[in-house]
Amino acid sequence: MTNKDLHDRRFYRAKQEADFAKKQALSTPQTEDPAYTLAFQDNDFLLREELRPVRFQLELLKPEMLLDEAGIGSTLVMYGSARIPEPSKADALIEAATDEASLKTARRLKEKSKYYDEARKLGQLASNCGIEENGKRDFVVCSGGGPSIMEAANRGATDVGKDSIGLNIVLPHEQAPNEYVTPSLSFQFHYFALRKMHFLLRARAVAVFPGGFGTFDEFFELLTLVQTGKMEELPIILFGKDFWHRVINFDALAEEGTISAKDLDLFQFVETADEAWNIIQDFYGLDCS
Repeated sequence: MTNKDLHDRRFYRAKQEADFAKKQALSTPQTEDPAYTLAFQDNDFLLREELRPVRFQLELLKPEMLLDEAGIGSTLVMYGSARIPEPSKADALIEAATDEASLKTARRLKEKSKYYDEARKLGQLASNCGIEENGKRDFVVCSGGGPSIMEAANRGATDVGKDSIGLNIVLPHEQAPNEYVTPSLSFQFHYFALRKMHFLLRARAVAVFPGGFGTFDEFFELLTLVQTGKMEELPIILFGKDFWHRVINFDALAEEGTISAKDLDLFQFVETADEAWNIIQDFYGLDCS
């Protein structure tokens, strides 16, 4: 019977075509050769060097489409260390220390374990606010999906029964999403560049906790985007003023003339989740009390 609906498709969808191909019983040297495999189902082909631009596009599109379908309008991004323990586990690091250097490091990590609780509380505050506009959820917690501070962020959202996002990255050593990331919002990236892009595409505020190279990389890229005007200003909040002043001499950068003095106003220091959430609410004129 001829389909005369003006708006119906005239071609089968890719999934249907793939099913047709799968059901083919014919087995010949031609059909068994990889050349005959549908291009979009041929993993070896998709992983070729020449296909890198296609993989970039896929890694941009997949999270974007799924986040849009999930109604995620904006996010509160939380960066931070994968090594800071939650307070209840901090003493175990000290007990496991084998020399003076490792003992000193363990004690410093224990001092910073309070930020696990603050990250968790900030996740609760943002998630519990429950702002929705035009059917989209705002200030959905988004972390790197890993342990420590990232875990605390997702855990805070789970505490109040709300979804949260995890953006994991494939690494040579074992790495998996923490158990508090919403499964349907748990993503895995191959390209750091695409992962960092997704951190900021929906970000309306960023909280940066003490961390290492990865945290610094994400933090400084964000500062560069805002400083150069590639991204509009948003609340950038650093937890732990003593830590940040110890590891980075921001004032010296301004004194040396390599940044402007006004660039130091791009971020603010806090110690608690309440302080951070108040800054975010003041910036956007919100009242989630």
